[in-house]
Amino acid sequence: MKSTLSIPVIAAALFLGCGKAREAKPGITNESHERHHHEPPHGGTAIMLGDEEGHIEFVRDAAVGKLTAYLLKPHMSGFWRTSVMQFEVAAKVGEKTETLIFKAVGNAATGETVGDTAQFEAQADWLKTTDKFAATLMELNLNLPGKTFKAVAFNFPKGN
Repeated sequence: MKSTLSIPVIAAALFLGCGKAREAKPGITNESHERHHHEPPHGGTAIMLGDEEGHIEFVRDAAVGKLTAYLLKPHMSGFWRTSVMQFEVAAKVGEKTETLIFKAVGNAATGETVGDTAQFEAQADWLKTTDKFAATLMELNLNLPGKTFKAVAFNFPKGN
């Protein structure tokens, strides 16, 4: 014996369930919420700055002992070019604190130049063998009105 009641009940349940999943948060439309993006573009470690005001993605190249940092706009929606020339990260490696100085680099593929870039690099021999460490971004000013990010703690490769 077939039940014709079950099809409308299932359809209603699916419709109501999907409606809740797509429900917008206050101040965010469904369309903008669907485009919300939090995947680091290079598959690295994402660090949030402030209240989603920007991000830094760190990518380690163990073979050469290099850590590349990419400055990203809110929600990782694109690269954030800046005139910043360098910034500093203090890393706890074992019982020792190491300092990484990230210097601005140009990128011919994107047309970025030192003084107008979102890419920074730091080199250290210990990065060749150390794949996990606690760190603190000491200070970074991305020219946001009244915003300087200070003492941003994170773990590599987990993030914050």
